[in-house]
Amino acid sequence: MSEMQDYKSSLGDAESRKFETFSYLPEMEADRIRKQVEYIVSKGWNPAVEHTEPENAFDHYWYMWKLPMFGETDVDRILSEAAACHAAHPKNHVRLVGYDNFAQSKGAEMVVYRGKAV
Repeated sequence: MSEMQDYKSSLGDAESRKFETFSYLPEMEADRIRKQVEYIVSKGWNPAVEHTEPENAFDHYWYMWKLPMFGETDVDRILSEAAACHAAHPKNHVRLVGYDNFAQSKGAEMVVYRGKAV
């Protein structure tokens, strides 16, 4: 059996906190994020962009950036909304969500920009 890895994470160190499955991996490059957005679109899920301060990522609801993009299939437009959110809130984490209408839940969720804790 292989050794289990301990991911150093603490409430006192906002930079060390993990947010979702992808946060345990190295940061995704733009082409990998694009593939995830293409997957969200291919599943027919509605994309949305959310953001929050790094120190509040676990304690609070994330702020919604505009309304969810109901029915949006243009990957470039979805990515540009995430970039616009990051430009407007450069210190915040920005995540992309794919809402599944049928299951009435999130089908995907990933942090695409990581902010710096103050």
